[in-house]
Amino acid sequence: MRTFLVGGARSGKSTLAVEIGLRHDGPVVFVATAEAFDDDLAQRIARHRDERPDWPTAEVPVALAEAITACDPDALVIVDCLTVWVGNLFHHLPSAAHRTEAYASFEAALRARSGPAVVVSNEVGLGLHPDSGIGREYRDELGRLNQRVAAACDRTLLLVAGRALPLTDPWEFLT
Repeated sequence: MRTFLVGGARSGKSTLAVEIGLRHDGPVVFVATAEAFDDDLAQRIARHRDERPDWPTAEVPVALAEAITACDPDALVIVDCLTVWVGNLFHHLPSAAHRTEAYASFEAALRARSGPAVVVSNEVGLGLHPDSGIGREYRDELGRLNQRVAAACDRTLLLVAGRALPLTDPWEFLT
């Protein structure tokens, strides 16, 4: 079972992902994508480490597909989060073509997993229109990646204020 948790900042996505892990009857591997680019982010990363249970954790700012592939197939893999990962790719892989390859590799690794996975991402298309070209490019790439991940997952939940709404493939209603 692959689950995609998407929503705004502080909507409860990561909290739910951890709760799913706590309720999982088996091993859990946490894949964290954050990279400490500044003091604030370093403090956030430390706080998140302290809040998580004592699960094996892979800190993977770029090579996400490889990290997922390396995980025990029986373990629940929690990926937190795509929002930060895409930002990391903009920093480390300035070429859109290289980022597109990374997105495709991640999606293929997710689809190939025989074990369960939970993937967390932000919905950034509901906010203000970015005023810079790179901001619009980031928003568009993350939005397209979120669509692909939702299609690759068995269930997608939109988190708002700690509550979840199930999202359905629109073609289930249109056919």
